Amino acid sequence: MAAGMAVIALLAAAPAPASAAGGTTATPAAEAGPADLGVPLQDVLLLGGTVAPGPGGTPVLWEASSGAPAHLNAVDPATGAAVARLDLPGAAGAWAVDATPDGSVYAGTYGDGRLYRWTREGGVADLGRPLPSENFVWSVAAGEGATVYGGTSPGGRLFGYDPATGFRDYGKLSASHAYVRSVSYAGGKIYAGTENPAAVFEVDAATGVAEKLPTPPGLDVTDKWAYDVNVAGGFLFVRYGSAFPGPLHVWDIAARAWTDTLESAHGLDVSPPDDQGRIYFVKGGELVGYDPRTRTVTPTGMPFTGRVANTRGIGWAELGLPDYPGKSLVGLLWRGLMFRYNPQTGARSFVQTGIQGEPIDITAIADGPDGRVYVGGFLNGGFAALDPVTGEREEFHTFSQSEAMTAHGGKLYVGAYPEARVYAYDPSLPWNSTEYSPSPEPGPAPNPARLLDFATDKQIRPRALTPAGRYVAVGTMPDLGQVGGVLALWDPREGRMAYSQRHVVEDQSIVSLAYRDGVVYGGTSIYGGQSATPPTQPEAKLFAWSVREKRLLWELVPAPGKPAVPALAFDDRGRLWGIAGGEVFAVNVATRKVVSRVTLSDSASSSGALVFNARDRRLYGAHAGAQVFALDPRTGKRSVLKEGPVHHLAVHRSGAVYFAEGPKLFRYQPQSR
Repeated sequence: MAAGMAVIALLAAAPAPASAAGGTTATPAAEAGPADLGVPLQDVLLLGGTVAPGPGGTPVLWEASSGAPAHLNAVDPATGAAVARLDLPGAAGAWAVDATPDGSVYAGTYGDGRLYRWTREGGVADLGRPLPSENFVWSVAAGEGATVYGGTSPGGRLFGYDPATGFRDYGKLSASHAYVRSVSYAGGKIYAGTENPAAVFEVDAATGVAEKLPTPPGLDVTDKWAYDVNVAGGFLFVRYGSAFPGPLHVWDIAARAWTDTLESAHGLDVSPPDDQGRIYFVKGGELVGYDPRTRTVTPTGMPFTGRVANTRGIGWAELGLPDYPGKSLVGLLWRGLMFRYNPQTGARSFVQTGIQGEPIDITAIADGPDGRVYVGGFLNGGFAALDPVTGEREEFHTFSQSEAMTAHGGKLYVGAYPEARVYAYDPSLPWNSTEYSPSPEPGPAPNPARLLDFATDKQIRPRALTPAGRYVAVGTMPDLGQVGGVLALWDPREGRMAYSQRHVVEDQSIVSLAYRDGVVYGGTSIYGGQSATPPTQPEAKLFAWSVREKRLLWELVPAPGKPAVPALAFDDRGRLWGIAGGEVFAVNVATRKVVSRVTLSDSASSSGALVFNARDRRLYGAHAGAQVFALDPRTGKRSVLKEGPVHHLAVHRSGAVYFAEGPKLFRYQPQSR
């Protein structure tokens, strides 16, 4: 996932409603108010972890699972059973987990940027926010005794915590960096890595004096993060790149020199050294041993498959099992699967642990090509299909974070984070995501099939999808440090990209799309796909783009001062409606003028959703993450259907309106008019 996971706060937008014909058309009974359909997406997502003594004093795998709230879990490495599940109140998840020599386990969280400490005597204690300006703790590293160090965003700061003296602010390490993504410690020095262009700092823990280490010879760090830094056995291991495999560079701390490079390292950690000084990590889809003194790699034959094969905590434990004498290497993967390897016997195994799945916030909803309702989720991802009549979930699969969904030509198109990937799912064929959840049946083709991505254009979120005649139109948001999205056309008939252009509207992301009579209409956002990138433009725009001529026809500012137009929809009279902050507007696309405005509030939020329901000829929208409303486009009369933090909604062909409030899905069936 994420510089794959660089920002957790999404700029929400609604996907375009599906328009494919066929499939289920039965209509649920009219409801007096929105019906709660429950939580359709639930799965395990582990981010930060370590191996350290647990509640019983013996080594366990400590892992933070994302949820509301997040939990700190302890897993028995011999059985995979959960031996503790501890609330982290107010936290949504934690990339940062480590254990200090005194037996404390620390977790640094995102959302509110808090630090928690577990001890056998006192359980979990909320230590508060290390730094008031920071809302994300990316990494923590054990120091001496009970001391821990951590790195943050959006200020790119380093902190320390000692139970005896409290928090210490080491300050901003670099004026040009917003993230301290990775932290490690050894010998009185703190090592900290940043986002792109990657920099690694060595900080004296006592004095706070920071020195930037030289970049490895020949390495271009322009687009690379110092994503992982780990100290083991007198060497500093730095993986440059992103959440996905990249080069692992080895720094000899005593010699103060880069000594080796290991390609295709998965991260996120390397193990502590074994008795021979070897560390272990995943390289090129295989667990390997590595001796930094002799620079030799030893294969283990243990394969790691799928898109995400990086470890979430890796260390040593005595298992007491026949094939695992002495100490064995143990670790966890992101979906709760535990791995074990014994260097003496070569025994290896994967075990599904007892860590509970957590509800997943819904980030995309669509009327599918088969008439079912499809939803995708945030961070943990997940993919579910629901019966539109009963509201019951009929399918669930592990999948990527979804940014948008739309139906076209019998397939469901899904935009996924990161790398702005686009997939096509055929519901008439078996599910087989080779990246996330392969089919147990041998041989089926990938379904959903990955069609394209916009990584080379430095894009991260495919926020808008809509059918555009024979094509599927795509609008994207760029990665950290970038501005300017891409407008693209995918041709399903020929299986190729028919067109792709960045900066259709200068320095603006494309976050909503609509189509009519050969023209794609787009709404923009002044923001990129990561909130730390400052915008260069003052306000969002609406644009028209000719599919035949492949050129921009016009652009205008529909809502002065608003930062985004996150949703667009045509009504039955051909007027194009949009939402921008607390304003709903209608545009006559022939005259290129705003012809109607409805003010909901003075909000300048970049969040919002809007769809047109052909059954009752009303607009339905989500306003600034505060409420769901219905609006008569002829009279301007508005009614509030539900108060609450709603960002995503879609209309089904039956006329039912589906919307999400966090992980919960609701259905509203309008009364006959």
